[in-house]
Amino acid sequence: MKPRVSLQDSALRNGNFSLRIDPVRSEDAGLYEAQVTYNREVHSCHVELGVITVTLSSPNPVVENEVVLMSCNSSHQATLVETCWFHNGHLGPTSRTFCSLPGALSILRPAMSDAGSWNCQLRYSDNEIISATYNLQILGFDGPTNPVVYAAAGSAA
Repeated sequence: MKPRVSLQDSALRNGNFSLRIDPVRSEDAGLYEAQVTYNREVHSCHVELGVITVTLSSPNPVVENEVVLMSCNSSHQATLVETCWFHNGHLGPTSRTFCSLPGALSILRPAMSDAGSWNCQLRYSDNEIISATYNLQILGFDGPTNPVVYAAAGSAA
């Protein structure tokens, strides 16, 4: 996992033996064990790392008016009950947010207004709720609806 893994050397003296993984990948999910020997005593702890991923059917930025499919998956082992998508933190019809069983969101004709933060929230049969945020970028024109723009001579337009 090198060079993505590091220990915070300065924190070791204070008893902090945290492992840092940057960036986390899907294959990093699983059980981790830490062992520390102090005064001939061995102390250990176990931590399970779960990973959630958000992927796009096309590269980011997405071209305006071209279909995009956003998928959300997690390493959690329980049965997926519901997937909800929130746009810029809002649940409502103007954001094209919806809840359904599969973990995918399809935007048929993405517009500039669809750009921004999309939050995927997964709810499982064991009542575990896991979420991730993805910043969707839209490549398009966000200008005036009237194609004629007037500017004063000598000014910037």
